[in-house]
Amino acid sequence: MTKELKKRIITSFLLFLLAVYCIFINYAIFLIAIFLVSGLAFYEISLITYRIIGYSFLLGLLCLLYVFGIFAFTAAGLYLLLGPVFFLYILSICICSDIGGYIIGKKIGGRKLTKISPNKTISGSLGSFCFSIAPFLMFYNFDKSEYSYSINNFLLCLGVSLVCQLGDIFISYLKRKAKVKDTGRILPGHGGMLDRIDGIIFAIPFAYIYHIGLTDYFEIWIEIISNAFKNL
Repeated sequence: MTKELKKRIITSFLLFLLAVYCIFINYAIFLIAIFLVSGLAFYEISLITYRIIGYSFLLGLLCLLYVFGIFAFTAAGLYLLLGPVFFLYILSICICSDIGGYIIGKKIGGRKLTKISPNKTISGSLGSFCFSIAPFLMFYNFDKSEYSYSINNFLLCLGVSLVCQLGDIFISYLKRKAKVKDTGRILPGHGGMLDRIDGIIFAIPFAYIYHIGLTDYFEIWIEIISNAFKNL
């Protein structure tokens, strides 16, 4: 085991414990953690986009709206709608998907998945899908009614894994365009915060919309915007 891999494992373990603490301690701490993570992610993606095209107010605004208006909003909504255990469930799917891609990709290797990220392989992608089902099997023992062996829950795992992988590829594309290896240096073995949550910031909104439906999602946003204008 390389020194870099040891750092990655230790960092991942400590981050997971910290995440579990923030999820279950209370809603206020959870919100603070989400906004801190969102702030770091926004800062790092802003630096990357600046390296690619320079200063752009419109692009910066779009990044701000996505990270805080969509990711942070849906994270808070998912927590309130389905509770801290379900939020941990979705987070666990993302983590297991990432672990599966890393382990199987390293062990088997083979044909590259895309030119955007040379380290991504087809075998690694399949490993991500397979490992994403692990939380489904584990949480079934916790609550057999909520996490039953249903097609809907099975598809949720695969969908979250797919979105995680696409998010990873998208951020890899931005890093390649910016000619940087990592989005930052805050996390030993991982790089920046965005390197760690590149799939999660897309998977959380997907899981939220998957449960409430796209129509209801837009209705919620319309109501929020309407109320905001009424209070001006």
